[in-house]
Amino acid sequence: MNSFKYILFDLDGTLIDSGAGIIKGVKYALQKYGIKEENEVLLKTFIGPPLNRQFTDCYGFSAEKSTEAVKFFREYYETKGILENEMYEGMDGVLQKLKEQGKFLVVATSKPEKFAHNILAQHDLEKYFDFIGGSLTDGSRITKIQVLDYVLKTNEIKNPQEVLMIGDTKFDIAGAKHFGLKSLAVTYGYGTEKELLEREPDFVANSPKEILQIIK
Repeated sequence: MNSFKYILFDLDGTLIDSGAGIIKGVKYALQKYGIKEENEVLLKTFIGPPLNRQFTDCYGFSAEKSTEAVKFFREYYETKGILENEMYEGMDGVLQKLKEQGKFLVVATSKPEKFAHNILAQHDLEKYFDFIGGSLTDGSRITKIQVLDYVLKTNEIKNPQEVLMIGDTKFDIAGAKHFGLKSLAVTYGYGTEKELLEREPDFVANSPKEILQIIK
């Protein structure tokens, strides 16, 4: 039924359960400002969107202070947090099946590209992807729309009807709609089902296995 040629995956909350390392990194950064945050619901909002935006939205940090907070976050994340993650059960099998079907697989993440490569390599998932696109640490490519623009242009993907964007937050669905792509929201990640459904994704999956069923 679906003729998708290009399958774009978000990373955090879609391929990888990376919450533990990100949350610890955010706590580490906040402690530099004397903030001891224990609200797990609030902390989970940092998983997925650009970090500097979240420091501003959640704590009223200025642009300069948010940039500094991201640097503190990376002090923890680059050495410890990047190792504190798990692959969602069955995801490797899903990717293998999609490759066998001849799909062009892409990672499109707001996480810095170098971190994305590292995490995928930890779980031996790099081999499945034809392209891995992420943000830049200098902040010049950081939002989901900017990352998707980069991914689509670099791979010369011109027919949006051939593309499916898979992600766990409203940013993934909104980014897909911006470029006229079909979207698949996964409910096992970090975005709430309510916020996902409000963005009206084309498909919804409650597990990695369901992703495969929808694409078939």
